[in-house]
Amino acid sequence: MKTIQHLLAAGRRAPIAVGPDDTVLRALMLMSEEDIGALLVVEDGRLVGIFSERDYARKVVLRGRASRDTRVRDIMSDRVFYLTPERTVEEGMALMTDKRIRHLPVLNAEGEVLGLVSIGDLVKETISHQAFLIDQLERYITG
Repeated sequence: MKTIQHLLAAGRRAPIAVGPDDTVLRALMLMSEEDIGALLVVEDGRLVGIFSERDYARKVVLRGRASRDTRVRDIMSDRVFYLTPERTVEEGMALMTDKRIRHLPVLNAEGEVLGLVSIGDLVKETISHQAFLIDQLERYITG
């Protein structure tokens, strides 16, 4: 199975980030423009949280807050689970399943952000890997 580093090297775009003092409205507009479901929250070059559609739905909409007046820091998830580049796609899927999350930042040993992977990225890679294995098995059987 491929590592997270392989996914990042495959040309995935750099993760999009906001600051903790940005408004939720700004974060939502950025997510809409980029067609993504989560943003990293970075302050002084350091990852301090993650903001997702789920955070918005549960902590703004359901609580009657206004997106224009609410700061990202007030609703972001500040307990951020992450992957390191040498972890496998399978390990990433296991962590996401266990923690019931859909996005994981990828950090190096120094804590620098290298990327962001989604459950969709990992599922797509898993399906591709399975298709490859099936093809190889079919060739072996018929060859």
